[in-house]
Amino acid sequence: MDPERRNDDEQTVRWNGRAGHAWVDLQHVLDEMFRPIEGMLVDAVSAEGAEHVLDVGCGTGGTTLAVARRLGPAGHCVGVDISGPLIDTARARAEREGVPASFVRADAQEHTFEPGTFDTVISRFGVMFFDDPVRAFGNLRSAVRDGAGLRVIVWRDPAENPFMTTAQRAAAPLLPSLPVRRPDEPGQFAFADPDKVRRILAESGWADIDIQPIDVVCALPEKELVRYLTRLGPLGMALPEVDEETRVRVVETVRAAFDPFVQGPEVRFTAACWTVGARASAAKLS
Repeated sequence: MDPERRNDDEQTVRWNGRAGHAWVDLQHVLDEMFRPIEGMLVDAVSAEGAEHVLDVGCGTGGTTLAVARRLGPAGHCVGVDISGPLIDTARARAEREGVPASFVRADAQEHTFEPGTFDTVISRFGVMFFDDPVRAFGNLRSAVRDGAGLRVIVWRDPAENPFMTTAQRAAAPLLPSLPVRRPDEPGQFAFADPDKVRRILAESGWADIDIQPIDVVCALPEKELVRYLTRLGPLGMALPEVDEETRVRVVETVRAAFDPFVQGPEVRFTAACWTVGARASAAKLS
């Protein structure tokens, strides 16, 4: 099988299966945890003077809905995600909250968007999973008008994000088959190298590329920590496959490893990210 096709299939299975359902179950926790980053993207849309916004990897729709509220009736925000469970949740939220946002279940790398529809593309941790990122960002370029803005936020290096790697590091001695994160593969830290990101954007029709580091303090309730660490990431994918005795040992070990982040009723950490901006080049790709 073509390696790119295999990666794409793996992402589809992952986000329509266990990972997608975990994000649905933890929707409120994750939305609150990443609220500061959501706010940055909403402000970027306002600064751009955008009216038609595409939110890539929109998940359960928190950022999409926040942008739609800010745009008001004169604008529109569309969220796209590969996950059926996430998109179903996003649509239900929009209907329940009376927010006129739209959602598309599709792979943004492959989906045929109407050319020149959008004037801004945003993403909160949603663009690191493409098996062919140049093709994906080229496809997004075709969906926007000349000069349209791009603003995405992605993770920096794993070493700068100990909160995000603690569970895997603590569990590894007990779960030797736990998969190793590889920076050259689709995943959370696939865009950690800013030179790689610049090359991807330049090759896919984007110009005026600006990449800046940001450090964002995030928090979640301590009472949600065990549910968070046992449902998400590599550990969340591995735990359902182990026996109960091993599971108990792993959860106890991993929970203890998070003690440095616990401050009373809250768990606090710094998200070390890149904020990536660019403009759609007037010279469209052939």
